[in-house]
Amino acid sequence: MFAKKEFQGMQHKPTDEQDDDYSGITFEVVEEEANADGKKVRNKGIYLLPNLFTTAALFSGFYAIIASMQGRFEPAAIAIFCAALFDGMDGRVARMTNTQSAFGEQYDSLSDLVSFGVAPAILVFSWSLHALGKIGWICAFIYTVSAAFRLARFNVQIGSVDKRYFIGLASPLAAAIIASMVWAGTDNQIPRDMREIAIAASVITVFTGFLMVSNFKFYSFKELDRSRVPFAMMLPVVLVMGIVTYDLPIGLLAVSVVYASSAPLTALFNKLRPQKSTAS
Repeated sequence: MFAKKEFQGMQHKPTDEQDDDYSGITFEVVEEEANADGKKVRNKGIYLLPNLFTTAALFSGFYAIIASMQGRFEPAAIAIFCAALFDGMDGRVARMTNTQSAFGEQYDSLSDLVSFGVAPAILVFSWSLHALGKIGWICAFIYTVSAAFRLARFNVQIGSVDKRYFIGLASPLAAAIIASMVWAGTDNQIPRDMREIAIAASVITVFTGFLMVSNFKFYSFKELDRSRVPFAMMLPVVLVMGIVTYDLPIGLLAVSVVYASSAPLTALFNKLRPQKSTAS
C-alpha cells in the first residue's frame, strides 16, 4: 500500500521544467497549445500585437473611470467608445495573425468587464444617478453585475451558439447606450441633477443591464459579406451616416437604441404573428 502511494506521488510530481515555471523568480505565462501536428506543446510568453489592443481598451476604460470621478463626462464617454474600437480590433488582429490564445481570451474578458461593465456604471452614476442616493448606486451595480454575467455566459457558450447572433446584448453595445446618453445629455446641457432626469437614466441603465442577460437574439453581423451587399442596403447605411454626422452624440444614441430595440421588437412581432396551421 505504501509503495502504491509512493508511486502515485511520483506520478503527480512536477518536472524540473514545471518547477522553474513557478519558482517565483520570474514573471511568466506558460500555456499549452496545439501545434500543427495536433500535439500539445508548452509555450512561454504572450502574443504582443492582440494583447496591445486589449491593453489599450483596458486603459481607455480606466481613463473613463478617472474622468467620470472628476466630472469630465464627455471625455469619459469618448474613452468608452475608444475602448469599444480597440476591443473590436484585438480579436480581428488575433485571427488575422493566427495569434489566438486562452490567455488572450481571458484578458479580453477582464478588460471588457472594466471598460464596458464598471466604467459605464461609474459614468452614469457620477453624471446623474447620484441624485437618487442608494437607489442610484443600486441601479449602477445592477448594470455592472449584468455585464459580468453576460461576459461569463459568453465565455462558456463559445463554440456552442450560432455565430450570426449574440445571446443577449453585447457589453460594448450596452456601454455605447450609456456613454452616448451621458454624452448627449452633457452636450445639450440637460440638467442632470433633476430627479426626473435621474429616474429616466436609472430606468435606461437597468433596462440595458437586463438586455445583456436576456435571451434575446441580436444580429452580430459576423456572417455578413462585407465585400458585396445588396444595393438596397446602401440607403439605410447612408441614412445612419447622416444622422451620426449631423449630431454625433445623439446620432450614436439613436443608432444604439435602435439596435438594442431590434431584438425585443422582433421577438414581440414573432410572438403576436399568427402561426401557420400545420394541419393538412
